[in-house]
Amino acid sequence: MTSTLFHGFILSLGLIIPLGVQNMFIFSQGAVSKKFRYVLPIVITAAICDSLLILFAVLGVSVIVFSFLWMKTVLIVFGSLFLIYMGLITWKAKTESNPEQVKDSGMNTSKVVSYTIMISILNPHAILDTVGVIGTNSLNYQGYSKFIFTCACILISWAWFFLLALLGHYVGSKDKSGYFTGYINKISAVIMWGVSIYLISSL
Repeated sequence: MTSTLFHGFILSLGLIIPLGVQNMFIFSQGAVSKKFRYVLPIVITAAICDSLLILFAVLGVSVIVFSFLWMKTVLIVFGSLFLIYMGLITWKAKTESNPEQVKDSGMNTSKVVSYTIMISILNPHAILDTVGVIGTNSLNYQGYSKFIFTCACILISWAWFFLLALLGHYVGSKDKSGYFTGYINKISAVIMWGVSIYLISSL
């Protein structure tokens, strides 16, 4: 059981740590949130989406879906267009240095949560990694061992997203002028555009 748990931890860490669209989005949202509780809905949403993708990969549902070439093509095209759109929004995003100027309304929260869902679910790169790596590795296990492996992968996702948001919030709290946070948004936008170009070229 220990080796299975360790395998799930290491594999999930290897997939989730590299700089990517989802990571940069969570980090940047943590940086611009004046209070950590404001970014919690984003963290929880991203973690739930990742958990579902991992479950689908382990259960083989995603493999069945991707057996249809046209579905894979549609996902990549729409996902890439969405990343281009999100990159434009992120590039133009303004950071406020005055906490009183920041509005945290329910509408804003729901909008950002919707973006989080789309970045998690419509990110073809993340989906293909989950299916190709976690789904394939899960074939080495059966029954209880597969359950332990799946739980380890899911646990890493939840812990990583919370840690990433905390780190972003800490950086944002030290960046009173919003100067550094603005650069984070620019880097995040470039990553989104880079991933979308890579995915479109892969077609």
